[in-house]
Amino acid sequence: MSRYIGSRWKKSRRLGISLSGTGKELARRPYAPGDHGPNSRRKLSDYGIQLREKQKLRYMYGLNERQFSNLFETAGKIKEGKQGVNLMILLERRLDNMVYRLGLATTRPQARQLVNHGHILVDGKRVDIPSYRVNIGQVISVREKSKDLLVIQNALEAVVGRPAFVSFDADKLEGSLTRYPERDELEPDIDETLVVEYYNQLL
Repeated sequence: MSRYIGSRWKKSRRLGISLSGTGKELARRPYAPGDHGPNSRRKLSDYGIQLREKQKLRYMYGLNERQFSNLFETAGKIKEGKQGVNLMILLERRLDNMVYRLGLATTRPQARQLVNHGHILVDGKRVDIPSYRVNIGQVISVREKSKDLLVIQNALEAVVGRPAFVSFDADKLEGSLTRYPERDELEPDIDETLVVEYYNQLL
């Protein structure tokens, strides 16, 4: 299955969560799209609830199904911690997500585009792979020729705050992952245990 490129606003309303992180999708119409709108009485099965939770997390970080399932397997091989939490930490360590967390982009899709176009450096070397897994202490920076990009400047001006597990130098436009995030620092609207239950049913 390829990456979803349709309307993220409709998908946000369908899943009941803001995929952009801004909340704008649900501000005016906090219900699923369709003719029945807020009057829809469709009740999900346990499997449907688990699937929806998995889809929330997958669409939030912009992965296709194969990427997501492979990352879930990788999370299961980590000896310490719970698989669901480890999955979320691995998602946070993606380079495109780190660019977003550092405030160099306003959304994850925008951050992915910056990485794809070669605007981002890791330890001084250009990395154009959004799924690149960032390690603690690695320095993420903006290529010298890209520092004046309007999209980056606008994103920096819009920053309200950054997570406690990252550091950022506004003068140098560089930052790093200082430690792995704790569960209470990750997306509160996701129940990762349902994601684990979903995949356990497929085994």
